[in-house]
Amino acid sequence: MNIFITGMAGMIGFHTAKHLTALGHTVTGVDNFNDYYEVSLKRERARILQDEHGVAVTEADIITLDYDSALSGVDVILHLSAYANPRHSLEYPQLYIDNNITGTQRLIEGAERMGIHNVVYASSSCVMHGQELPWKESDNPGHQNNPYGWTKRSNECQFIYSKIKNTMGLRFFTVYGPYGRPDMALFNFTKNILNNEPIDLFNYGDMKRDFTFVDDIVQGITLVIDNCVKQDHVHEIYNIGYGQQVNLMDFVSEIERCLERKAVTNLLPKHPADVPATWADTTKIQGLGYRATTSITDGVSKFIDWYRSYYRI
Repeated sequence: MNIFITGMAGMIGFHTAKHLTALGHTVTGVDNFNDYYEVSLKRERARILQDEHGVAVTEADIITLDYDSALSGVDVILHLSAYANPRHSLEYPQLYIDNNITGTQRLIEGAERMGIHNVVYASSSCVMHGQELPWKESDNPGHQNNPYGWTKRSNECQFIYSKIKNTMGLRFFTVYGPYGRPDMALFNFTKNILNNEPIDLFNYGDMKRDFTFVDDIVQGITLVIDNCVKQDHVHEIYNIGYGQQVNLMDFVSEIERCLERKAVTNLLPKHPADVPATWADTTKIQGLGYRATTSITDGVSKFIDWYRSYYRI
């Protein structure tokens, strides 16, 4: 298949592009290389894709992209491009509206115009704020508590009511792994511990997350793409998580164990964009063959091995 990926220089886009290429698919894609976090990390992901896998990342923004050219001959769109981070979205909501909602609408219009029948797109566990745990796709989303969350819920509505024949949304749960985002907990905690700086623990450390290693996310994406192209007028939503909760303090303990250093903790009140706990019910995607296999112990260890190698520590 010819698969077009938006946000391909992001962590999930990078790992997915490598995997899909290894499976024999033709992969093309774009990224706008914005400076929300260190651009050098995005450039390095793009370099690896080009030099080691023969996949070129075109620098372009989904709001202004020439879709007639970019989508020529494409079988499936994997739409991962978005501003992320619920906490950041409280400070800059317009960025999230412009990129996540308007940008997605431009992509939908381009796909409709070019007759693309299959789109798999990134949503987020954030849309299920306020539901009873574990979170199921069949539950009705309530009111998201941050702009990032409601832009992703808007994306689900945009695709469900689009003219695209098959659309499948992916609600990701706390993705981590090598080449991850610097604003995520694992990356930030590792950096601060190695620099002998304190780590911020919101809600005084009393939080639980369904941490999901990026290889398991890629497995889920691949299964959903394969399923999408077999359908006829279907709009689905899938949770992709590990399926278990981990206490934040246990997560910190794993980082300390791998680094062989103790963290200095800065206990803070609950952040208004946070939820106390997340937990994915993955029953639906398991029906496609999905099985999360990477434990927190293994996943944290793999990330820290990469971090030490990448930053030569």
